[in-house]
Order: sequence, then structure tokens, then C-alpha cells
Amino acid sequence: MMGIKGYFDRVTSIAPLVFFRVCFGLMLMFSIVRFWANGWIHSLYIEPSHHFSFYGFEFIAPPGQYTYILFALCGLSACMVALGLFYRVASVLLFLSFTYIELMDKSTYLNHYYFISLVCLLMIFLPANRSFSLDVLRNKRLEAGLIPNWNIDALKLMLGIVYVFAGLAKVNSDWLLHAMPLKIWLPARNDMPLIGPLFNYEATAYIFSWIGCIYDLSIPFLLLNKRSRPFAYFTVITFHVLTSLLFPIGMFPLIMIVAALVFFPARVHQHIISRLQSLAGRPKNITEDRSIYRNPALVRWIFISFFAVQLLFPLRYLAYPGELFWTEEGYRFSWRVMLMEKAGYAQFTVKDKTGKRTVVNNTEFLTPLQEKMMSTQPDMILQYAHILRDHYADKGFVDPEVYVDSYVALNGRLGKTLVSPAVNLSAQTESFKPKNWIKPFNDDIKGF
Repeated sequence: MMGIKGYFDRVTSIAPLVFFRVCFGLMLMFSIVRFWANGWIHSLYIEPSHHFSFYGFEFIAPPGQYTYILFALCGLSACMVALGLFYRVASVLLFLSFTYIELMDKSTYLNHYYFISLVCLLMIFLPANRSFSLDVLRNKRLEAGLIPNWNIDALKLMLGIVYVFAGLAKVNSDWLLHAMPLKIWLPARNDMPLIGPLFNYEATAYIFSWIGCIYDLSIPFLLLNKRSRPFAYFTVITFHVLTSLLFPIGMFPLIMIVAALVFFPARVHQHIISRLQSLAGRPKNITEDRSIYRNPALVRWIFISFFAVQLLFPLRYLAYPGELFWTEEGYRFSWRVMLMEKAGYAQFTVKDKTGKRTVVNNTEFLTPLQEKMMSTQPDMILQYAHILRDHYADKGFVDPEVYVDSYVALNGRLGKTLVSPAVNLSAQTESFKPKNWIKPFNDDIKGF
């Protein structure tokens, strides 16, 4: 049996990593262009007068009109990564710029943004520019045909973590036993050609729920197996194409379809790269092993630590009492994808000791998207209460107190009070501690 040292000493063709680099960089560049062209930079980051920062990252905020420069830097660095031009600098800039964008406003959070940030971080330490790159044209001594095998396995493991945690999250009574929230979402798409009428049937929601759970839990292992890989990849394409047609989740389906190609053997990637090299009039890449890392042991420990965090961090919700879907404490950054339908209403009242009192019109402070997201998430309700506290303090309120009447409906249930209306939110502080001012769910969603 191969030991740990034997595993880390194994080498493989660089081709899968190079192909991944090119595709990943081009997809991110296209995403930035698409985001810019649709006017989302202005509507999501410049137009709002207030933003919801992540706890611990309050210093990150949209830099006004300079936000366009930030996106331009992100798109340029993505292009440079794809080309393999000044790769190390470009990959660092891509990670920093994309992650900064992701952290600018909590109301725009998506799981696949988090996935992209993590992959960008991994790419900083992977030698993806050692072949078929402009860096190699600049310095032939960089060129290498073989790299440590664990470099490729790191990408496979990252994808596997996303899928498996997403599948485990679906092992809950709402998803499997009640087909929620698909029972709510699918009938709204009954106008789709051919398959649309099927969405009117409750059985369809149950079938889709179970298939989605089984798919997420099994697809990484099916892609690892040589015999099942072609079928598995066809399933990846089918699943993500259908998902993109049903739900507006941007580039995520395409990213997962392309990323899954890393599971295919190196000869597949090498064939594509060789064809591209021949078209460019370049010879095939060399095959001898070159020294990749100056301190390979340190790099290995960095990767081991990284993945240890990725395996533990999604489990932090276990440290909090109450129903996760209700409190959302530990919900983000845990690969819980499209698991719930929440509709909320939140009306805030501000008053002070002198008798001043006002009922807040949320549209004066928030965009429709921000108000929608805030009304169902306790930490965002708290942040908004602090925004109101500071605003009305400037307007002459003496030590303003902020209270909220909030009602939330979760996965088709009747609306319930989310936050205690008797709690002065202006006096509460954000922390990693449980929020005892969240009202009990008084229901039970069994599962992981």
C-alpha cells in the first residue's frame, strides 16, 4: 500500500491543470464582462446608499465609482491567469479582487462566489503556468510537463467537498419528505416548453428532490471511477443545464460543468492542448520532471491545513442552538445551495427617551434586493437596525432605540415572528455568539 510519502512523490501530466487554468480564467473574465454589461455594478454596489458587510470585514465596502476599476482589475487578472501571463501576480490579484467584490455586500452572497474565491486561492499555489503559457514564452526554464499528482487531486477534492456537503444538506425532512422548496418553485416554471406541464404535479417535485440529493452525494465518486466517468459527466451536463434553465444562478452551472473535466485522464486534456499548440505553431510541451516548489513540505502543509478548514467550517452550525434554516447561524459558507424558500416582512420603529417616534420606510434606505434579503436574515436585521440607529441619532434622536416587527414564512409554513419585538436592537452587538433575541422556530426540520 502506498504511504503518504509515496502519494506526495507521485507525478502526473500538467495538462489537466493547464486546461483548468485556461477555462477558469476565461469563464471569470466573461463573468465580469457580463456583470458589467448588465449594469449590475451600478445597481448592486454604487446605487445603494448602505451596504451589509460581513462580520469581521466591516472595512470592506464598495469604493464608489472606483468600483468599476476594481471589476476591471478582476477581469484583467482573470485574463492574465488564462493566458499564463505574470501568473503568480495575476492569481494573487484575482483572488484579492474577486474576494473583495464578494465581501462588499452580504445581500449579494452566493455559494458559487465563495467557491470561486477558494479556487482562486488554491490557484495561487498551483504551478498552472508551467506549460502552454505566455510565462513559458518569456522564460523557457519554467516549462515542465510533470507536476505533483496531488496538485490535480486538490481541485478534485475541492469539487468533491462542494458536492458532498451540498448533498448532505439535502438530507433533511423538508427536502426529502415534503419536497420543499421545489414544491413551491417548480410550478412557477410550468410555462417551459415540453417539460413545463410536468411541474404542476407534486410527484415531480419529490422526484427532483431525491435526484438532486443522490446526484450531489454520488457524482464525485462516479467521476473518480473510470467506468462510470462518461455517464457521470453526461449527468453533470444534464443536471446543470436543467438547473440553469429553471433557476437564475448565473455562471455557476457552466463553471461546474467545465470544472468537472478535471476528473478526466491527462491524455484528454493533453490532446486538446496539443491541438491548440499546433494551431499556434508551438511544439508540444516537454515531459521531464522539473522542480516545482522550493519548499514542497511547506506547500503540502498549507494545502492540508486549507482542506482541514474546508471540512470543519461547514459544521460550525452545530455550535448554535435552534433550527439552522430559521436562525441561519452558520448557514453561509457551508454549501447549502437552494434549500429553502423564505419570505419575510420587517417593519422598524425608532424612538428615544424624549418621546420621538417614527416608523421607518425601508425603501428610503435599502434597494428592493437588500430589503428582501434583510427581512429574513437575523444578522442583516441587526445590521440594518444599527444603520437606522446611527441615521436617526444624526437627525436629533437622543440614544435612539430600534425595534422590529418581523414575520417570516419558511418553506410554505405560515409566517412566524423572527425577532423579538421587545428587544432594542440598537443595544445588541454582532458576535459569533448565539443570538438569543431570535424567536424560537417551534417546529422541527430533521436532518444533517
